[in-house]
Amino acid sequence: MDYIILLHSLFFTLAFADKESQGKTQTLSSNEASHKRLKRDWIWNQMHIKEEIDAPLPHHVGKITSSVRNSNAKYIIEGEYANTIFKVEETSGDVYAFERLDREKKAEYELTALIIDRRNNQSLEPPSKFIIKVYDINDNVPVFVQKVFNGSVPEMSPVGTSVTKVTAVDADDPTVSGHATVSYQVIKGDEYFTIDDSGVIFTTRPDLDRETQSTYEIIVKAKDAPGTSGDSSTATVVITLSDINDNFPVFKHSSFHFKVPENISVGGEVGRVKVEDVDEPQHRNTKYSFVRGDYRDTFEIVANPYTNEGKIRPKKPLDFEKVAEYRFDIEATDPTVDLRYFKSGGSRSISTVTIEVTDVDEPPVFTKLPYEFKVMENDPEVRTLGSVWAHDPDAAKRKIRFIRRKASPNGDYIRVSDTGIIQLPKPLDREFSASYNITVAAQEILEDGRLSDRESHAQVHVIVGDENDNAPELVYPEEPRVCENAAPGKVIIRISATDKDELSPRGFFKFSLATEDSNFSLIENYDNTANITVKYGQFNRELAKIHYLPVIISDNGVPELSSTNTLVISVCKCNEKGNFTFCEERAKQVGVSIQALVAIFICIFTIIVLFAVLAMLLLLRKRHKKDLSGLGRSVAEIHEQLVRYDEEGGGEMDTTSYDVSVLNSVRKNGMKPEAAPSPYAQVQKPPGNITSGAGEMESMIEEKKSEADNDRDLLPYDTLHIYGYEGAESIAESLSSLQSGSSDSDIDYDFLNDWGPRFKMLAELYGSEPSEDFVY
Repeated sequence: MDYIILLHSLFFTLAFADKESQGKTQTLSSNEASHKRLKRDWIWNQMHIKEEIDAPLPHHVGKITSSVRNSNAKYIIEGEYANTIFKVEETSGDVYAFERLDREKKAEYELTALIIDRRNNQSLEPPSKFIIKVYDINDNVPVFVQKVFNGSVPEMSPVGTSVTKVTAVDADDPTVSGHATVSYQVIKGDEYFTIDDSGVIFTTRPDLDRETQSTYEIIVKAKDAPGTSGDSSTATVVITLSDINDNFPVFKHSSFHFKVPENISVGGEVGRVKVEDVDEPQHRNTKYSFVRGDYRDTFEIVANPYTNEGKIRPKKPLDFEKVAEYRFDIEATDPTVDLRYFKSGGSRSISTVTIEVTDVDEPPVFTKLPYEFKVMENDPEVRTLGSVWAHDPDAAKRKIRFIRRKASPNGDYIRVSDTGIIQLPKPLDREFSASYNITVAAQEILEDGRLSDRESHAQVHVIVGDENDNAPELVYPEEPRVCENAAPGKVIIRISATDKDELSPRGFFKFSLATEDSNFSLIENYDNTANITVKYGQFNRELAKIHYLPVIISDNGVPELSSTNTLVISVCKCNEKGNFTFCEERAKQVGVSIQALVAIFICIFTIIVLFAVLAMLLLLRKRHKKDLSGLGRSVAEIHEQLVRYDEEGGGEMDTTSYDVSVLNSVRKNGMKPEAAPSPYAQVQKPPGNITSGAGEMESMIEEKKSEADNDRDLLPYDTLHIYGYEGAESIAESLSSLQSGSSDSDIDYDFLNDWGPRFKMLAELYGSEPSEDFVY
């Protein structure tokens, strides 16, 4: 039953299949049937089918046939697209496509045919591969590889210059005539450009000017041979004209006016002139030049390579007082313009330039730079060398004052007066410096007498001429030595001379010995050197180990000067080869220059003066100390020494240890000292009746007071020794004033109680009727 249904389906499909396909299949089947070979079991050819068949599915592709005659035979196909896109009728071997095929997606399919026994599924023949090819139909439109193309061509290019190339691709089979052949056409912009069949775009006009229009946008169409649809595709081509140097610069203005101060520096900017060049910057090469007005030596015009502007600069200083205004014509041109594409309108542009110079307060101007003066050294009569001069270049014509600013060497060697006179305060010394340089400043004197803050400078050079005022000096490279057994004529040393003065034009130095009474001789070399040689030979070291040879050197100057120099020659022991083996070490000479001696004497004198002044001050201070009396002294100036004894006193020797004149003088004058805390410890009064009285103590105190008043060299200190008890061993009995209270003295010491705590102890000691025992 299944086989019957399958056969009905196949017949129904064949009824609606393409007639051309049926024809091909029938032809193929008949051919297979008529060309059977015993060698092959499979009988078929390669299968073909058209793409995009406009008929109901399935589409018949072909028929696979085998020579096997078996009623149970069954055809099947295997492969990637078997039983999906392609299926086979198992009894007849007809192959059908169940989808519309597109050659542009896949041009051929490879399948495998098998014939099996339907009863046991065993192959009746070996498998065989076959190919189904899809025939192309012209069903694709050429497509450009990109939507927008870019091209470039120099402006003013001749007709037929290549611009760029475009490409369109047709997906149809190129082996089929007319299916993949693409043709191009410019449908927009064809008045400027054209295109050939290969896609190359060319120019059609020679006057494409970038300055008029720099970019062109054209549309190109691509189509193939007449196809099923006859459609085409388009693309946009953007063509840019590249620049060439075909335009001359043109001034933006017919005239330019500038103002500039007269003190503008050389090379400074006066102003800028501007031109317009429609070419691109890399093709702008403007050159500026003067065409009228003879000011090439005053100004120059330099082109700015970035802005193409012309910068006007002065080549020399401007002077308002001489020229207040400059007027000239300048020209702008470009020598690199390609004259083949030169446009009408002139190859150069001319503009008028006016430069107005404004006046400024300029500093003074020296009439001569630099100044040079010559003077002979040590000339006491020359005090004025000359003068410098400067003037005010402005219309005010103010007076000028001159000031010295710098000096080399530094010092007061050259002076400049207010009026510019160069003066010498003292003669110059060429040996100190052969030239002296100073910088002189010139300032204008304003109307109110002040000096202007603007000044100019001039260099003054003073060249000092030489006079022969220095004697030559001896020069020898090493300490001269001679062997004691040296032969006559042996050269000991070559000496030369130097002179601080300039070399005499009359010749060389002259050398001679001060005495001929020696074992040495001098031979001149007439090249400012001389040789000291051995005269007789054989020196005796026992007699003299060192010889002092005076050498006279003259300089041949005017006047001729000479000096005597002592050459110290050591006599040494030598070996057989004449090499020195032993020489006495020469005592080093220590010399002190006159300048050093002067400095030493000045230091000594200064020290002596300082000591004398110091001694005088000490003496005056000692003699002019104030006479300190009891009335004139303050409590701080009264120094008391309270000595406490708890043993036997010293007898008469103690009487020279105290002076109570202060107490007595204060009592007499009724003065009360300032109260102050007592620095001394409290001392208890000894037992006994102690009364105040003058007696011998008063006489002694008055004597001491008189001595202190009359002797101005003594220190103003009073010493008070208090004795409460004298030792029992003294045979002279008591001399202490502490027991004088029992005498008939009329001295009243009660005033001590009014002096405060500091004198409390004295008040208790000298007070009347003590009630307590004195404690030691």
